[in-house]
Amino acid sequence: MLCIKNLTKIYKGGKRAVDDLNLTVEAGDICGFIGHNGAGKTTTIKCIVGIHDFDQGEITIDGISVKNDPIRCKAMLAYIPDNPDLYEYLTGIQYLNFMADIFGISGSEREQRIRKEADDFGLTAALGDLISSYSHGMKQKLAIIGALIHEPKLLVLDEPFVGLDPSAALTLKNKMHALCSKGSAVFFSTHVLDVAEKLCNKVVIIKEGHLVAAGSTEELTGGESLESVFMEVAGYAKANPTA
Repeated sequence: MLCIKNLTKIYKGGKRAVDDLNLTVEAGDICGFIGHNGAGKTTTIKCIVGIHDFDQGEITIDGISVKNDPIRCKAMLAYIPDNPDLYEYLTGIQYLNFMADIFGISGSEREQRIRKEADDFGLTAALGDLISSYSHGMKQKLAIIGALIHEPKLLVLDEPFVGLDPSAALTLKNKMHALCSKGSAVFFSTHVLDVAEKLCNKVVIIKEGHLVAAGSTEELTGGESLESVFMEVAGYAKANPTA
């Protein structure tokens, strides 16, 4: 579903934010993307979804090149940043209808999907309110609903659980599983390692723009916690043996 080959992104000044990165996410995978602050997670994600151009390598979604056919790729994916930047002068329902228009969802179908997703996330009562009146958590829920409305083949999220209450976090996890059961894939960054360990069937660990570990969660952990594995492969165990 998602294939990254030799991805390299160099910022002005020569900093290599991502350096020769290779990874694959198959249909049905929930893949956690893990690394310290500044490791290159958000840069990689922004290259995947078409926000950033990149200097070398190739990214394909369901076999389609992000560089050669970006519109077709964007039609297949959904992206939720860590801090959603929504149109605050719209109401919640206006925003969701706007998203449905972009992805060509018919009137009857969008009504059904919006009702279900809003009910599941407990946002139905606030859909008529201006987004400017929403809390951070409510904005996060609205962004998630907008992302799910076209049932994407690839759902890409950057720190998706930040700001969500426990009920909404559980709902999102269930939505991830439901999407993947239909043949989609989920790729998300997180610092919450226990969530990644329980939720993901695949984990990718990145350090200073380089891949340092990747594979099934079960294979990588081998009976240890994901936290201990991360500390070891990312080079923190020796630097801080009491961590």
